[in-house]
Order: sequence, then C-alpha cells, then structure tokens
Amino acid sequence: MSFAEIIQVSVMALGILILLLFIAMSIISILENEKRAANISLMAAIFLSAPYLLIGLLPFKGQSIAAAILFSITVIIGLFFLLPVGDKKKLDENTPTTQIDERDIMFSRRLLQPGSDRYESYYRNNPEKKALDSKFREKPGLMQPGSTFYDPISFAATEASFRTVEALQPILDLADNHKHSAEVDPKKITRFLKTWAKKLGAMSIGVTKLKEYHKYSTIGRGDFYGTPVMLDHNYAIALTVEMDKTMIAHAPFGPTSMETAQQYLNAGNIAVQLAEFIKELGYPARAHIDGSYRVVCPLVARDAGLGEIGRMGLLMTPEVGPRVRLAVVTTDIPLITDERKYDPSVADFCSRCNKCAVNCPGKAIPFGEKSEIDGVRRWKIDSEACFTYWCTVGTDCGRCMRVCPYSHPNNILHNLVRKGIRNSVLFRMMAVKMDDLLYGRKPSPIPVPDWIKSAK
Repeated sequence: MSFAEIIQVSVMALGILILLLFIAMSIISILENEKRAANISLMAAIFLSAPYLLIGLLPFKGQSIAAAILFSITVIIGLFFLLPVGDKKKLDENTPTTQIDERDIMFSRRLLQPGSDRYESYYRNNPEKKALDSKFREKPGLMQPGSTFYDPISFAATEASFRTVEALQPILDLADNHKHSAEVDPKKITRFLKTWAKKLGAMSIGVTKLKEYHKYSTIGRGDFYGTPVMLDHNYAIALTVEMDKTMIAHAPFGPTSMETAQQYLNAGNIAVQLAEFIKELGYPARAHIDGSYRVVCPLVARDAGLGEIGRMGLLMTPEVGPRVRLAVVTTDIPLITDERKYDPSVADFCSRCNKCAVNCPGKAIPFGEKSEIDGVRRWKIDSEACFTYWCTVGTDCGRCMRVCPYSHPNNILHNLVRKGIRNSVLFRMMAVKMDDLLYGRKPSPIPVPDWIKSAK
C-alpha cells in the first residue's frame, strides 16, 4: 500500500471515528435527558465526519493532497488541545487564618426570633447585618405558603427529610461509652471505614488532620448557642453523597429541595453510623450533620482530598462537581490521612466559565477574579442576597449546581472532558464554549415531574 493510500485510509478511519464518537455523545445525551445536546451531537456527527468520509471514499484529482492536508490539520488540532499546555502554577494560598463564627451564617441568623434575647444580642453586636436580614424576613420564607414556587407536596417531602435529620441530632453529643479502646491498625481501620462508608452510599471519603480553621469558633444553633466550640479531636473524616442530576435539573423548583434534604439525610445517616461504630471501639467521635455542625465541612473535605472550592463557594468534586452534600466525623481513633489534591485547573476553569454567576437568580455569585478576604484569595458569594432569594421563592434554589459544567454525570464522556480540563488550559477554553453550545448558556429548569404533580 502506497503512502497516499495509507493517508486516504487514515482519513476515512478518522471520519468513522468522529461519526461514532458524536453518535455516542448523542446517545449518552438522550439517556441524560439533554435533548439539545443530543440534537447538536447528532448534527455534528454528520457534518464533521462528512469531509473525512468524502475525501477518503470519492476519487478526485488531488485526493491524496487533500487527504494529507486534512489529516495533518486534524492531528495538529488534536495535539493542540490534548497535550499538557498551560499554567502549572500552584493554587493561590487559600488556607484560612481565622475561624468562622457560626452565628454569622445565614442558617443561624434565620433562626433568630425578633424580640428574643438572642436576636437583640446578635444585632446589638452586629448592627450592620440587621438591615440586610430584614430583607429576607420580609419574604414568605423557606417552604412557606405565599412563596413563588410554593408546592405543598414537594415542600412537605422536603420538610419530612429535614425532620428526620433533626431526629438524629440528640445522639451527636452523647457522652462516649468509656469502653476500653480496642487496639486498631491505623491502615486497616482507615480502609475499613472508607470501604464501609461507600457501601453505605458515600460517593467519596477522605481523612485529614483536624485543624483550627476547620472548626467554627462559636456555636450558632441549638441549645449550645453562643458557646465556644470545644473540639479537640485529632482527625476529621469527610464524606460526600451524590445528588441526583435529574432532581437538580428542576432547580429552582421544589424537587431540587427534596433532593437537597434527602442527601443531607443520607450523608447524616452515614456519618452517624461511622461515629457510633468508632465509639463502640472505645474512641471518642462526633458526627457533624445538617443543623449541628462544629466544623466547616467544605474546608475539611478539601483538605481531605475530595475536591477544591469553586466560584460558587461549594466543594467541586472531581466526580460530579458541586452536585454533592457533605458530612464529617471527627475522632481520635488513629487513622491514615490523605493528601490534599491541589488542582489549579478548577480555579482556572471557574475564572473562565462564570456560568453559575450568569444564572444566579439572586445575583449572589461574583463575576471576575478572586479577591483577598481576611488574608485569603477567594470568591465570596453574597450570602444575604442568596438567602433572600431562597425566602422569596421558597426553595433552596440550586441553579448554580444545575448549570455548572462540572455537574454532568460521572460517565466516560464527561470524565474524558474533565481529564482534558485538568490537562490543558486550551482544552478548558474550548470546554467552556462547548458546554454553552451543547447545553445552553442559560439552560432552563426542567418542569416538575408528573409523579410529584399527580400527588396533589
């Protein structure tokens, strides 16, 4: 076979490969209920493969030259996007130097009852927040009648899950059983805890040394409100559970809140089981679950190697981006810690994407680059604007998670894209544009499903 014939066959093979690749993308998109991406992928399969197949199959004058040119261009473009290219610098230094007072977070401030001692004391010490908080207090509120997306069925289901989480809270601070500590091998017990957690439903799990900045300085909810956080455990186990993509795609409607609450419950169940198991071995442990945290879960999870913090202020996991809920167990049982997986590609991608900021209904997510806040370079959302929107519509929104390109399912197609994003700054630039093309710059929420509507 001559060199010209080899080139022609190679071009035809590339055409078939491109055809099959985009057909596969279309099929995967159909399975993901992404009709726009499916249609565009199908059209791309036809139009992008056509030049290769025509040049490879139809004889004409200069066929070999055309085939060689097309083959060369394809190889150059492929190398251009796939070879490791771009900035290899480390992340900005983003280790906090101060602790967060839990009383300052919106979930604590929403619980303050006007006229109560806690209310008067908090706003006496933080007068600048009173006017900001009056805005969300003027709205109907989360899960309340009169909110924009009020739905008695999905809201009742959401509240049922949160009530069940609350039922777990009384055992979190029960005294340890004072059993004699069983001898454990750190490597083996770490492996057991990780394997068991995944069997129970965790998507990922990691271990880190517990640091001061992981802990809240002061408790902001419950019976211990206003007391310093006293937590002297040596280790923190962070775990994630995946939120269902289809339920999140309804954001900001009720089904997304249902899924949020359900996965807080699932994460809490796993964390409580791990903590109780550790106590049974005779070691102190505490689960940190929704409504009863003593630690800042995203920071613990980041340092345990489970992801990086993105523009929207959430943990960006390598598997499904921010589409997770978190829980933590702190303990003194001897464990093997994981290394933080520094990934500067996440911050670089977020700096180029801005999709969460574009789609944020409350205009709470910042555009542009990171800024220095309390000695740390990071993005900071406007938590008051975010929570005021929640109290207006009645749900916890979730639009940022719904539109984030990292939130696509954990399958071979999207994992190849994620690998390219980590590998090359040029690929990141292309991936931002491709995501907008395939899924839309402002993708609409999918309607509430009939199985929820029909329950009314």
